[in-house]
Amino acid sequence: MAKAATATVPASAVGPASGRPPAVLQVLPALVTGGVERGTVDMAKALAKAGWVSYVASEGGPMVRELERAGAKHITLPLASKNPWRMGKNTDRLEQLIRELPIDLVHVRSRAPAWSVRAAALRCGVPLVTTFHNAYKSHNWFRKLWAGPMGKGDMVVAISDFVAEYAHAKFGVARHKLVTIPRGTDLSRFDPSRVYPDRIAQLAQQWRLVDGLPVILLPGRLTRWKGHAVLLRALALLAKQRGAADFIAVLSGDHQGRDSYVDELKLLTNQLGLNAAVRLPGDCKDMPAAFMLADVVVSASTEPEGFGRIAVEAQAMGKPVIATDHGGARETVLPGETGWLVPPNDPAALARALDEAIRLTPDRRLQITERARRHVADHFTVDAMCRAYLQVYTRLLFPDHA
Repeated sequence: MAKAATATVPASAVGPASGRPPAVLQVLPALVTGGVERGTVDMAKALAKAGWVSYVASEGGPMVRELERAGAKHITLPLASKNPWRMGKNTDRLEQLIRELPIDLVHVRSRAPAWSVRAAALRCGVPLVTTFHNAYKSHNWFRKLWAGPMGKGDMVVAISDFVAEYAHAKFGVARHKLVTIPRGTDLSRFDPSRVYPDRIAQLAQQWRLVDGLPVILLPGRLTRWKGHAVLLRALALLAKQRGAADFIAVLSGDHQGRDSYVDELKLLTNQLGLNAAVRLPGDCKDMPAAFMLADVVVSASTEPEGFGRIAVEAQAMGKPVIATDHGGARETVLPGETGWLVPPNDPAALARALDEAIRLTPDRRLQITERARRHVADHFTVDAMCRAYLQVYTRLLFPDHA
């Protein structure tokens, strides 16, 4: 799939014949922590900085304040709802907003509100951009129908070439409407030089780390497909190879109410004899400090990641990454240069990669650190992502300038 151009939007494009700046409405279910939400806020900031008018509609959440500080306006609507009656009401309300504000282009980032957004955009005759944030399930007619509107944009953005190919093959999105725009990482936040020692020390104490023992970190919400059990079995093999569990493994993430899954992981940890080596500390609010503590970062997902934000953020912090060899990881991890790719559901292969990562010499580790940071800076920054989206918006609103 074609990559979006990253040229700056021409000054002449910012301001239609009416004399007012273009207005864009982004729509998503809610503004809680996550990759979709972070991308929405980053884009809202970029629009305001470019002199455009930026609106975001969602059910709200903790990121609304950051959004409004950046100069965007938030509109609260029940957009996470899957109730047909409420979705119909959302369509009417969105149509009213598009006409009254007025809105020049609508960008929807999730399946639940996509039905309402597409209907409202069609009624008003404004361009629609959709973003495939994952390879949405399509193995039965209902799931394919539910995600269908995401493939009906005037332009369809995919967060990786893997997702773009999937959208074309499974949802019939025409290639000329598809563009790949990888998620962007904020290098001012994920910068080793900006993580002060007190933050690292506080988290190390919270996680009960042991001086001198390497730290293996698997970040991400505690859900089965993230591969926690695969990592635990790999750790048991690693301990056997090394003669002891001379490492600490941190499985950091919010269980989001999956208490039974947490109990399963604790039981498996006990059965494998890893109680002293494994930590399940829950959600982590300071991921840059978490990466600083890690000797190696693992993404053991058993299903393909659409992009794999954790792998990119870890590389931005200069950390070696081990990821499963499918999905977006194939586009973000450079085997032999910034980390390893291992087959999914293969504890033995993961254990071998972990052993290599732990045994890295200081010189080799420094080489990986420098290559990883450069790789992210060259391909996966917030600025590059926002410029590419602005180019898509400009292409639809001002084709003569695209």
